[in-house]
Order: sequence, then structure tokens, then C-alpha cells
Amino acid sequence: MNTNGNTYTVIYSIVLVVLVAAILAFVAMSLQDKQNENVKIETITKVLNAATQIDESITIDENTNVLEMYSEKISEAFYVDGNGNMAGQMNMGKENVNDIQVPSTADLKKQNDILKKIDGAKDEASKASLMETLRLPVFIFDINGHSVTVIPCYGAGLWGPIWGYIALAEDGKTIDGAIFDHKGETPGLGSKIAEPAFYIDRFKGKSLGSGEPVFAIEKGKHEDNPNCVDAISGATITSKALGKGIDMWARYCRPYLEKAAATAASAVADTAAVTDTIPAAAGTEPINNMEE
Repeated sequence: MNTNGNTYTVIYSIVLVVLVAAILAFVAMSLQDKQNENVKIETITKVLNAATQIDESITIDENTNVLEMYSEKISEAFYVDGNGNMAGQMNMGKENVNDIQVPSTADLKKQNDILKKIDGAKDEASKASLMETLRLPVFIFDINGHSVTVIPCYGAGLWGPIWGYIALAEDGKTIDGAIFDHKGETPGLGSKIAEPAFYIDRFKGKSLGSGEPVFAIEKGKHEDNPNCVDAISGATITSKALGKGIDMWARYCRPYLEKAAATAASAVADTAAVTDTIPAAAGTEPINNMEE
């Protein structure tokens, strides 16, 4: 074959492209498991970070075995639909930490797409059907005697997706911790949503509201508004987008959160009633502090 001809050049180019594509595909497939593991560890780290902010004695750094910490502190991990009903369990890694299951950001995006469809549904039948297909992740941790529930949020920022995790007290409203991340927000501006000065200093102690919006991030000073935090200066678009993401996910997690809070309150009341009526030691009158 004439190596100076056009035919040779075309064939050589095709062979080279196919060879390079095959090598890249092989490398990608070889690294897929490692990439998935890294994504899982990153997600677990963020969920733990949000959950453990209630206890300042707990630190998470590059030396922390987050898989073991997660397995130790997680009490329940499951999915709920839009009606607050259980819709599946996650493996918590109690027997083998390598079996831990957590949703990726790709999984959150799928649920976010369903949430947007529900918000845009034109009739109740369509909305009800979509509500049943939701699989919203819920994580419940025991942090040194404190029950902490973590729910995710996801939305569209200025330049790409933004997401995070909100840690709630047993009342299903009070925010005990939060953490956020992004794919491509502006450095020094929108990217500040991933900095502790934002997600710890501004969120802890705030709460999810019972009306609409459930939560917001707005420009200005909102120290007196328990359901709103101050937007990042110079990053109003990213801040508002994050606020909308939190609001939407919290609204659809609310049916579960309200049921769980009611169950917890009932359990506390029952325990108090039993404690008040426990018989005293032999030879003494029973203890009964309940009003007649």
C-alpha cells in the first residue's frame, strides 16, 4: 500500500482512533469500581458531617474511617415516598462496612426530576401517582444519645447542580447541622455554600417551617426568621437556588418527618406515664405523680 496516499492516511487514522477509544474504554471500566467507591465514601462523609455537628467533640478528617463511623452510628437508613411511607431499606454495613449503600448525586438528581414533575402536575391523579414513585433517602443516627435525622436536598445552581444534607432534631424541624456541595459554582462567591462559615454558622438552630415556603435563603438580615438564612453576598442566585432546593425536598419529606416526630413524642409521653406509675419499694406507697 502506498503510505503516501489518501487511503493509507484514512485507514491509519481510523485504526488509531479505534485503538485509542478501546484503551480509554478499558481504563474507564477498570476504574469504575474505584470511582464508585470514592463517590460512596464522599457521600457518607458528607452525611456524617451533617449528623455529627450536634456534638463538637466528634471530628471528621482525612484520618477518619468514615465507613466504620457510619456503621457504628447509623440506626436506620431507608427510603420514603411522597406520602411518608417506607419504600425500601439501605444496607447499613452492620455486618460488613463494604456493603454500605447510600444514594449518589446521580440518584438524587433522578428524585429531583420527579419532584419537579410533581410540582408541575396538572391534576391530582398524576400528582398522586408520582408521589408513590418517590424514593427519598432518610438517615437516622444515634449521636451520643441524640437521635438525628438526615435528609438530602438537590437543585440547580448558577453553573451546575448543587446538593447537600440537612440534619434534624427529633421534632423533625430544628436544624442540628447541614453541609452543601456544588459542581461548578463561581469560586469565592457561589462556591462558599461548601464552606463551614456558611453551612454551620448560618443553619444550625434554624428550623423548617410548617407553611410554604418551608425554608428559604434570601438577601438581607434574617436573624429573627427561624425559617430563613442570609444569602451569600455576591452569590444571590446560588443562594436562592439552594434555598429552593432545600424547600422542595423538605416539603416532600415533611409527611414522613411529621409522622416520625409524632411517634417520638408519643413514645416520650408513654415513657413518662410508665415512670410516674412505677410501684415503689415494698412497704411504701406507689409513686403516682399524675394529676387526678
